Formats: sequence, structure tokens, C-alpha cells
Amino acid sequence: MMNNEIMALFDDWNNALQTGNPENVAALYETNGILLPTLSNKVRHNHEEVADYFVNFLAKGPVGKIDEANIRTFGQIAINSGIYTFTFKDGTAVQGRFTFVYRWNGEEWKIIEHHSSQMPEK
Repeated sequence: MMNNEIMALFDDWNNALQTGNPENVAALYETNGILLPTLSNKVRHNHEEVADYFVNFLAKGPVGKIDEANIRTFGQIAINSGIYTFTFKDGTAVQGRFTFVYRWNGEEWKIIEHHSSQMPEK
């Protein structure tokens, strides 16, 4: 049951991408959540910086799909890491490695850490 709940958090995030609104995506992160984004060298430390990253990313029309997920839970902390693929409106696709770290705040799961990087090998 727990794993399904954690997997559904990715669906929530992916659905937020589909809205095209960076604020909808940023809202899924804890106020001081950290994003190490795929297509930027700049670490994002809060909602404002996370939303700023997603302005350009969302303009590409990304749709994410998890290829491999590894879910572990430790009390109020859940980690989902693995591989995902994004397809874009221009027909291109990119595969990346991801780690989402979620924390239960008593009401909902929020992303406290999100690391995404392109696959290193061609």
C-alpha cells in the first residue's frame, strides 16, 4: 500500500508538469526543498527558485514516465529513486536518473530533495 502511495506522488508531480504552471510544480516541494535539476547547473533552494527552473523546462512540454522505481520508506521519510524518461512536444526524449525524497508533514507528502541527472552513457 505504501509503495503505491509513493508511486502516486510521481503521478501528481507529472500531472503538475502537464498544467504548464511552474507554481503548481513548486507547490509539491517543501518550502525549503532542494532541487538539483537536470538541465541547469544551479541548485534550487526554495519555491521561488524551483518555480524559476520549471519555467523553461515546462516550455518544452515534458511528459515523464518512470522506467525503474526503487521505493524505500523510513518513518516520515520516503525515497523513490531510479530511471525516468521525458518526452517533449518537439518529439525528442531524454532518459535520466532521479531521486525524490519525500517527508510526511502530518498532512501530506512533500518533496524535500529531488535530484535529476541525464544518463551519463550514450
